[in-house]
Amino acid sequence: MTAEVLRYAAFTPDPSGASADSYVEPGARPGVVGGNPAGVVLDAGSLTDAQMLAIARAIGYSETAFVVPLEGAMGDRAVVEATIRYFSPVAEVAFCGHATIATGVALAERRGPGTVRLNSRAGAITVRTREEANGDLVATLSSAPTATRPVDRSTLDAALEALRWTRDLLDPRYPAHVAFAGNEHLMLAVSARDTLARLDYDFPALATLMAREGWTTAHLFWSEGATTFHARDPFPPGGVVEDPATGAAAAAFGGYLRDLGLVPVPARVTVHQGHDMGSPSLLLVDLSADTATVDVTGRATRLASSPYDELSAP
Repeated sequence: MTAEVLRYAAFTPDPSGASADSYVEPGARPGVVGGNPAGVVLDAGSLTDAQMLAIARAIGYSETAFVVPLEGAMGDRAVVEATIRYFSPVAEVAFCGHATIATGVALAERRGPGTVRLNSRAGAITVRTREEANGDLVATLSSAPTATRPVDRSTLDAALEALRWTRDLLDPRYPAHVAFAGNEHLMLAVSARDTLARLDYDFPALATLMAREGWTTAHLFWSEGATTFHARDPFPPGGVVEDPATGAAAAAFGGYLRDLGLVPVPARVTVHQGHDMGSPSLLLVDLSADTATVDVTGRATRLASSPYDELSAP
């Protein structure tokens, strides 16, 4: 069978930076357009697991979202439901933030802005889309309930060795933790922005450690201010050296900041990601004291058609 693949750049800081004239080659860094490219298949009800993985591998982006067709319209503001699954080029993942943002915008373009409940393997995710005055569509996802726990000393030492870092590079204001908002991410803060810029880690060593620990990304960050951060996210479990924008990690990061009392609540946290790899991305993270979830907001812009927009699933 043939599957229609839509392509979006998610968490683009400037919607003019990505357009229908922008095409990102599979496996390439999307430096021209900014944000994080994602594939979206809106009619995946008849695809098998093997077919979804094959399509994700052919697309070559860090994740592709597969959605079971929706019934009804979003334009009437009623909450509709769908099933969503996420595949990297090498495996299925439980939750992916940037592909969720892309999916929300793709649905809004076809059905009108509104609210959709996506049932994922990480739990239910609510996505709200709205149209801004200039016509741009913005999506907000509400994560699964968050949690965080300290990293034990030996595991932290192994992570630092794989990152080629030492303890004196870490920011003592932000303890090393593993945070959850649908999947788990290592949270590790550094004291200097330059440490992030010079990141050069041991891919096989970090991949082995993350597979053992069940981490999806390592969320490495530097605090520019109380609610403004710069981040980089190695993603070996997906076969990707680095993710330019990671909504799942941003949600987990927001829960980590809130649970440890590291930001005043309510708060909006700004995360700048992807700059050091030439793909500037902007993620807005909203925290409330009234819920265990976290809201992550971003834009998604349609990328150009390509030879892979119609893929034959084996």
